Amino acid sequence: MTTWHLIVEPRPLPGSRNMAVDEFLFRSLAGEPRTFLRFYQWERPTASLGAGQDASRAVDLEFCRQNGVDVVRRATGGKLVLHHNEVTYSVVSSDAATFTATLGGSYKLISKALMRGFELMGLAPAAADQAPPFYAKGNLPCFSHPAKDEIEIGGRKIAGSAQKRTAVGFLQHGSIPLAHDERLLKAVSLLGGDPAEIRMTSLSEELGRPVEFAWAVERLAAGFRDFFKVEFAPLALAPADDAVIAEIERTKYADPDWTLHGPGNR
Repeated sequence: MTTWHLIVEPRPLPGSRNMAVDEFLFRSLAGEPRTFLRFYQWERPTASLGAGQDASRAVDLEFCRQNGVDVVRRATGGKLVLHHNEVTYSVVSSDAATFTATLGGSYKLISKALMRGFELMGLAPAAADQAPPFYAKGNLPCFSHPAKDEIEIGGRKIAGSAQKRTAVGFLQHGSIPLAHDERLLKAVSLLGGDPAEIRMTSLSEELGRPVEFAWAVERLAAGFRDFFKVEFAPLALAPADDAVIAEIERTKYADPDWTLHGPGNR
């Protein structure tokens, strides 16, 4: 049976550190095919921008500064996400035999594993159809509409994901709300008082009770295990790894130049 490395972060981390850890794992892909599955939380409410987004059009930077909301830019594409009271997962892999060599193929497989995890929670998830053109081309936040093959429950989005890939492998990470704050999302994403519908939901809303991070992670991990027929080897990063991660964070994800302007300015 194939073994994956499993990382469950013991405490919430700053957004810049979370992004740096994911990139470190992505840079670690070499040699034999390997897969990392990581679950983590955020130290403070954090708006993450897709790698190619124009910050001035996607996020209210002044509101974030005044209200204690951090802003980071992901290495992956996609739209703005407000990370707050959620489970975030990442899958980092060089195993093309398992995940296929295409973005669409691997994305669909990971969605099926996540849906298995939701089923283990007692939910009834479904894969979404194509998003409307105004969502694909505009600056609405990620959770305003489900995109193709993303996961919805009762027509509302329960997980938003984005992927980066090279010839070596891929990084996909995504957000699964434990609870959600539509008011804060609209304020952060420049919607403000805009009546635009936010078609999102959360685990607590769907289950009718508060949901703890550890409880959700246990079932999501089991969904990956069941769907991909793998076993997990828990992984703790070494002090030498932490030093490399800190350097990635300092020179990229904690750098205002990267946050505001992205890869085109570097």
